[in-house]
Amino acid sequence: MDQIEPKHPLALPAPFTRWFAEKGWQPRAHQLELLARAEAGESTLLIAPTGAGKTLAGFLPSLTDLTRRGKIPPGSAFTGIHTLYISPLKALAVDIERNLMKPVSEMGLPVSVENRTGDTPSGKRQRQKLNPPDILLTTPEQVALLLANREAERFFKDLKYIVFDELHSLVTSKRGHMLSLGLARIRKLAPEVQTIGLSATVADPMDLQKWLVAQEPGEERHAGLVIVEGGAKPDISILSTEERIPWSGHSAKYAIPDIYRELKAHRTTLLFVNTRSQAEMLFQELWSANDDNLPIALHHGSLDVGQRRKVEAAMAENRLRAVVATSTLDLGIDWGDVDLVIHVGAPKGASRLAQRIGRANHRMDEPSKAILVPANRFEVMECQAALDANYIGAQDTPPIGAGALDVLAQHILGMACAEPFDMLELYDEVQSAAPYAELPWETFERIVDFVATGGYALRTYERYARIRKTPEGHWCVSNPQVAQQYRLNLGTIVEEAMLNIRLVKRNALGSLGRGGAPLGKVEEYFVEQLAPGDTFLFSGKVLRFEGIRESECLASQAFSLDPKIPSYAGGKFPLSTYLADQVRAMIADPDRRHRLPDQVRDWLEIQKEKSLLPKRDEFLIETFPRGSRAYLVAYPFEGRLAHQTLGMLLTRRLERAGAKPMGFVATDYSLGIWGLEDMGLMIANRRLSLSDLFDEDMLGDDLEAWLDESFLLKRTFRNCAVIAGLIERRHPGKEKTGRQVTVSADLIYDVLRSHEPDHILLQATRQDAATGLLDIGRLADMLRRIKGHITHRALDHISPLAVPVMLEIGKVPVPGEAHDSLLAEAADDLIREAMG
Repeated sequence: MDQIEPKHPLALPAPFTRWFAEKGWQPRAHQLELLARAEAGESTLLIAPTGAGKTLAGFLPSLTDLTRRGKIPPGSAFTGIHTLYISPLKALAVDIERNLMKPVSEMGLPVSVENRTGDTPSGKRQRQKLNPPDILLTTPEQVALLLANREAERFFKDLKYIVFDELHSLVTSKRGHMLSLGLARIRKLAPEVQTIGLSATVADPMDLQKWLVAQEPGEERHAGLVIVEGGAKPDISILSTEERIPWSGHSAKYAIPDIYRELKAHRTTLLFVNTRSQAEMLFQELWSANDDNLPIALHHGSLDVGQRRKVEAAMAENRLRAVVATSTLDLGIDWGDVDLVIHVGAPKGASRLAQRIGRANHRMDEPSKAILVPANRFEVMECQAALDANYIGAQDTPPIGAGALDVLAQHILGMACAEPFDMLELYDEVQSAAPYAELPWETFERIVDFVATGGYALRTYERYARIRKTPEGHWCVSNPQVAQQYRLNLGTIVEEAMLNIRLVKRNALGSLGRGGAPLGKVEEYFVEQLAPGDTFLFSGKVLRFEGIRESECLASQAFSLDPKIPSYAGGKFPLSTYLADQVRAMIADPDRRHRLPDQVRDWLEIQKEKSLLPKRDEFLIETFPRGSRAYLVAYPFEGRLAHQTLGMLLTRRLERAGAKPMGFVATDYSLGIWGLEDMGLMIANRRLSLSDLFDEDMLGDDLEAWLDESFLLKRTFRNCAVIAGLIERRHPGKEKTGRQVTVSADLIYDVLRSHEPDHILLQATRQDAATGLLDIGRLADMLRRIKGHITHRALDHISPLAVPVMLEIGKVPVPGEAHDSLLAEAADDLIREAMG
């Protein structure tokens, strides 16, 4: 039990005391403390372990207040919503409705509860505006839509509480920036509103406390904080297997028999993976091994909503033995009968692992049971580091960061859709949102000008004039179509162009039928690579590609031993800085290595004999020849994104030094570069200086020159342009294809680069690329860390530590002569050579 003493002892309304007594429960101290703070008018952040009753704590102030208020008599004046509950996941909003309605109905409370997500029918959404429920469970996108409405003031005027569930997950992305701006507007419409943040995993609570309350210029303000200590320590283990752990790859196929054995031994198992393609692959492998016909399901964001809801309902009713899921189910879903979580592949973050493990048992006083299944040898160490972090309570949630400018542009247009705005008043409102507290007035002015004209280079085009100034000096939308387009295109999640998959059958004449069940969505570029007759995996089925009709991919059921697997952009999580540091520490520390499986420990010991196991602050570079190629392998342990940027910059420098680099490949742990010149000999002859090669100045002119040539900025610009509303994907009754959006974005990008290189959207693009695709900040930290600590080993042949990245080289298309030789190499040859 937590040790919090309520500041003010409170008398709960009679229905609550009766309900607790009938259940044989008592309200927990932190639930009463949160209620006391709410009744004293304080906004509060509650940090508590899974199963501590966070959800009930968050709703207790609303439910008690609504109970005291009673039902509103028929014929009364319009009453807006009383409580807004905001969740990062549609599934979580639906799950909370189910779980919240149980105590509400058992106590007979006069409270109406409804959810509103993108899956809610439009008729119900319209009715909610006219007759709002007391408590509305919703998502950030729906809040933005409600605020961009002329009736927003009427709808929100009576709002008393906003409950943010899984707040740490809401605030760190552009979605969180959008929500912070929405919260700033809500405070204007309902000045007395109080916020309640709920979170289980937080690295820096102060960040979230600032986010929950209005910021004042020159003054940092914070919400109150209630921390619940305790909770049973989870029972986490790394899969013990007799199988050989792979050197590289992400499928973990070697572990399928062991995983299936665990499914049979438990009531209900949640299997988490990091990407949708991994989910499809794992589900298929388990289904092939499912000799006992256990009911196993699949859940990820590209599946049809109807199918996802069926899976959720079946889980709630305990009709499933296992569900393979991505991040669609890793937050807050309360299924008490889940008695095991299996994480297939390394979790990439200690906080993410803690979040996912909490889905098992979902009770504070019972340990959650979890098994980690590393997909390769480096992941064994990452899993061990995540397991250690969990036991000591270490967190690595990312910081909130400065507010994105493309999101601000979208918000400004939304506010103009609601009502004409005064620029100075809106600036003050925007600055009250924590991510935008430091926003300069000049930048805000430029963003307003961008929304009004498109910027200097585009102002002659009428379609970019989305807002105009009224005679009174306020800004309003140029015409009603602008508001309609805003609502169709709102949001910050820019998915790759998707096609609906429809399951069809051939009729007696051999032609395809018109009907068929929808299965979900697949990325357009994947479908473009298929020829009729190709097979692929989706929704746990092997499908035969039949063709494309309008915006649909037509497919029939098929049988194949080698179906393709759709790839989904943006699904891969970056390795957290904390875990990367812990893996470096483990490699350097013999005591920590002793806890690793024999085959991984042996691998590291042979590396120590044949080359070097780097110390924690040491940066190892290995060079060796193989065939007609020369290789340089570096071990930064900073994650794939930072390594890819490093690889691109290093190949430019090696080219200038005459090393004739031919390509590179990056993993989360290492970077492999190959070329025609012996780089080890060049280093020995001082024709190549490693300290110069890895100097911090590579993030200056080299980075600028490379960015000017690369497609990465164009790709990032496309996303910024879509979020900022410069390019509209959706139009009434139709939608642009991904190719059409890309062509439009590339044309505008080239115009701006030529005629207005300091355009505000190009500025936003560079900021985005630096923190997202390129991970510049982390790369800069790494270059500072390794200065003076670089160790070079010139080897005669490949080292054990280099085998994983060399196997990755064999999988990627390599330009030039290297293509033929590398793809032909067998993994066993590499391993034999490395291990001697």
